[in-house]
Amino acid sequence: MSRVRHRSAVAAAVIAAALLAGCAADAAPVVSPGPPPAGVAVVVTQQRSDVADRQAEVRIENHGDVAIEVGAVRLDDPRFAAPATRIVDRVSPLGPGSTVDVRVQLPGAVCDAPQDAASTVTFDYVIDGRAGRATGPAPELFPFLAALHRRDCVEQHVRQVADVDLTAFAPSAPGAPATLSVSIVPRGGTADVELTGIRETNLLTFPAATGGVYALDIDLADGHRDPTTIALPLVPARCDPHAVQEDKRGTVFVVDVVVDGEPGQFALAAGPALKGELLAWVTAWCGEGDGAGH
Repeated sequence: MSRVRHRSAVAAAVIAAALLAGCAADAAPVVSPGPPPAGVAVVVTQQRSDVADRQAEVRIENHGDVAIEVGAVRLDDPRFAAPATRIVDRVSPLGPGSTVDVRVQLPGAVCDAPQDAASTVTFDYVIDGRAGRATGPAPELFPFLAALHRRDCVEQHVRQVADVDLTAFAPSAPGAPATLSVSIVPRGGTADVELTGIRETNLLTFPAATGGVYALDIDLADGHRDPTTIALPLVPARCDPHAVQEDKRGTVFVVDVVVDGEPGQFALAAGPALKGELLAWVTAWCGEGDGAGH
């Protein structure tokens, strides 16, 4: 290597080292968590549209006089197997008097955790160019986490014995009931499980329902049952103009069960494709029919 080329290489290395040092100096330092900034309040809530996807929202309210930026958000709760983290990786500006709802994905349930466990929220923020990290209690805007945890655990116990899923839909002409299929495939678990009923939703109902519940009599004791499919007769529960447009959980059914002698419930949601079929059918049925299903 010539002397000129050697000097150029050395100079390039020095410049690169200087740039790296500058980047390191500009990088945000590791911040020890503290309480939320003055005037900032945090609660946890859940919208109806969050239920089927097992999501929740961390609501951060800025009651102070200074704007803040909110980055990473994490909800910790011993009733769940991992932290619930922000779904969309972004920074949310939060001016004085403003509120932001940060959607987080809830992980699987830990069924031996105490029902009355407390949640905490940790979030990164920037105020006046200074980075911080806050941790504090996460009260619920309304109680929902304990009930969600119970439903999750009931579903875990049921699915140890059998897979229960909405699998097919046969639409109908206006005025006639359609058919929604529920598939039950035993897995050989040891729990004593009985499916006793499936409940109507705010959008869909069963002509033979009593008190909004379509009776089932399916005993899955110890998983000793052949695979089966239940055909549920289905009609729209409402046909007002906004029934489909404003739907949040009209395709999420609640199944009543008894697990080892204890009554419980779990949610049975239609997947995206099946949900689309159901909503399209309601629109067509109501558009040509003569009113609600009951």
